Amino acid sequence: MSTISLENMEFFAYHGCFAEEQVIGTRFEVTLQIEADTQDAEIDDDLHKTVNYQSVYQVVKKEMEIKSRLLENVALRILTSVCEEFPMVTWGKVKVTKMNPPVGGKMGSVSVMLSTDSL
Repeated sequence: MSTISLENMEFFAYHGCFAEEQVIGTRFEVTLQIEADTQDAEIDDDLHKTVNYQSVYQVVKKEMEIKSRLLENVALRILTSVCEEFPMVTWGKVKVTKMNPPVGGKMGSVSVMLSTDSL
């Protein structure tokens, strides 16, 4: 079993509870860890026997393009879509981070983490 990590993927998206957030948007980072049996790929050096992380990125990007009020909803959609699209994924964890959230004070970011353990 191997862990594949796609770290600090950057997106400009329109997630948030405030109407303004869904109009002006902001920066987000997504880190995704997935586990899959990659033993055949390790031996054969064959991309078709593992999870193609370029394809995984495209799934994450597609979900980030859909507006949501809550980061929890975004995280769940990402995990669900990745697991459905890549059946060899046996476990996953996603962290969705909103950069500079509008909380009424200076804050670098706020994050939500969700794993398939909690689904």
